[in-house]
Amino acid sequence: MAVSGYLSAELAATCNALGYFNGTKYNLEPHCKETVRDLIRYLRRDEGGSHEIRRYLGNAKLLQTDLLPMVQSHHSDIQLFDITLRLIVNLTNPALLVYNEVVPTDKFDHNYYLEIVSHLQLYKEAFNDHRAWTPFVERLSALLSKSVEDRSDDDQRTVERILILVRNVLHVPPSPDSEQRPDNDASTHDQVLWGLHQSGMIDLLLFMSSNAQESLFFMHILEIICLMLREQPPELLAKTANQRSAEEKNKDDEELLKIRQTELEAKMKKNKKYCGTRHSNFGGTFIIKNMKSTSDNNDLIYHKPIHDSKYISLDAEKKPVKLPKNRQPLKCESTERRSALSVRIILKQVCVEFLNAAYNPLMRHVRECFHRGKAQENDESYYFTAMRFFMEFNRHYNANIKYVSETVSVQSFQFVQKYLETWHDLMTTDKKKLPLWSYRTHLALRAYKELLHNLAFMDSSTDESVRESSTVIKSNIFYIVEYRELLLFLVNLYKKEKYSKKYLVDLIETLHIFLKLLCSYCKGKKMVIQKTATRRKKSSKNKSKKTRSTSDSRDAEAIWNLTSNEIAKALAGPIDCEVVPFDATLDMEMDQQKLEAVKKIQFHMKNGDHKQAVAMLRASRDVWPENDTFGSSTADVMEELEILKEIFVADLASDDSQRNREYLKDQSLIITMLPMRNCG
Repeated sequence: MAVSGYLSAELAATCNALGYFNGTKYNLEPHCKETVRDLIRYLRRDEGGSHEIRRYLGNAKLLQTDLLPMVQSHHSDIQLFDITLRLIVNLTNPALLVYNEVVPTDKFDHNYYLEIVSHLQLYKEAFNDHRAWTPFVERLSALLSKSVEDRSDDDQRTVERILILVRNVLHVPPSPDSEQRPDNDASTHDQVLWGLHQSGMIDLLLFMSSNAQESLFFMHILEIICLMLREQPPELLAKTANQRSAEEKNKDDEELLKIRQTELEAKMKKNKKYCGTRHSNFGGTFIIKNMKSTSDNNDLIYHKPIHDSKYISLDAEKKPVKLPKNRQPLKCESTERRSALSVRIILKQVCVEFLNAAYNPLMRHVRECFHRGKAQENDESYYFTAMRFFMEFNRHYNANIKYVSETVSVQSFQFVQKYLETWHDLMTTDKKKLPLWSYRTHLALRAYKELLHNLAFMDSSTDESVRESSTVIKSNIFYIVEYRELLLFLVNLYKKEKYSKKYLVDLIETLHIFLKLLCSYCKGKKMVIQKTATRRKKSSKNKSKKTRSTSDSRDAEAIWNLTSNEIAKALAGPIDCEVVPFDATLDMEMDQQKLEAVKKIQFHMKNGDHKQAVAMLRASRDVWPENDTFGSSTADVMEELEILKEIFVADLASDDSQRNREYLKDQSLIITMLPMRNCG
């Protein structure tokens, strides 16, 4: 649907009322600010699948011819800068965001979608010069020079809009057909990165990421950094030197020879096809004996030249059966390419500085936002992308594991597993967005794979504490059933219609790393394998329960032997955790809340939160001092360690309230006798 004549004339008059660019300076019309506001209102009312106003402004190249020259010439006018920034951000919004993250399937709407994408690619080319970024850098630098308390709400919104503008420009997908850039050549994305570097925008982003006062913008910064590193192989980036290495040169020469050989073979094949044989009209006609044609009385007549009877095929001109869309294999669109050497050096420096100063606190804050429900829908994808990229970069850069310590933990395994299961469920319930959920599941799987790679990297460390931390993490993922059977669960669920081939490759590699870690962990150790008792008769019910309870107790004792040193360190160190074991607002009896406190202590210990477990034990002792259920007020470290062991190995998973009450009673007797046992 084309733009109506009246609307086209109105938009043309509005664009002409902005001003004109004489080659050196942009001259404003008297009512330029009101005109920019009118364009913002036009875009706000631009609804429906056609988005005719947005497409008209894109075809008119308003951003290249008017908005960017206006900002460059009059960025000192704060009011004009702010309203023009709003318009630029609106025009550069990703096409998926314009269409509510669903690519339209209608023929006409899909063409409109592709037209908007082509406009965005032209916008991205307009930002490949550092002069286009200079006004935004100066404005952002002036706002960051103020303290957070001194900034107004308008200042905070301006900072956020500048970050969103950087995100929008970097988010524009590449156009390989129009660019036709080989590896080691500067694509449009590389040119934009070079412009951001020359203008100083990257330095401001790194400053904000390392400043705790700018935590409000951490998610925007994480998204921008992930888009900057898009299509960059972490291993190649980590090994990039100031000059091309001999290995890289040899690899480029081999690729060039391979391409030339492929072209030569294609040329020879073409010459042989059209010059080496006669035309098909003079190829002759053959009769194939003992093969009946459509008429039963005659042999089959074959009209093509053949050299051997085994090459006879009646399927050459048949059209293959087309599979329906819901049964076609899912295509993988993720690609990697090598940028120009100068761009790779810049990105490597960005990664090193980000790891040294910002990775751990930023990732900690982002995950807290997930737990508190303050994140947006797609933020988990960037979190997993950053986790995978920087952990792999750190591993190949041979840096210390402390730089990524925030994401190398049991909680990270639990966090990744949670979203793997959540997105798999969404693939079943929300089938319209199946490619989206499949892509995010692939991101989570790659993050899980890199977590396993880092465990192997920690095992080869010369620092004993690092190797012990790896052992503690592996003791959880190998002993706890949910972690141990995750990959088996994913393998059983694989379908080519739901997951890409690249996903299957990563899944098999992840399973291989997991099995290698398991083999090395089991070597020289006595492993305790959980077994489910077979109940064949009713009379053996109590016996099977006892057998299962004994087996679980042995498993818990084996895990305790591995984690007792870490718990002892937590008991001896300072505890700054705030816990509340008793809640008077709950409609629960005192004994029930006491049992819940014991369960929380056990839960924290089994999940590696040793300080939380110690804090809960000591807080519960203050709430329930009677019977010394949680130890006496004068208990030392050894007594508390023995109490925690009894809680750790106890079977509290059952809902049998009578048995749990008996456990509390037994615990009070054991804990009361501890001072006598220690005194000998």
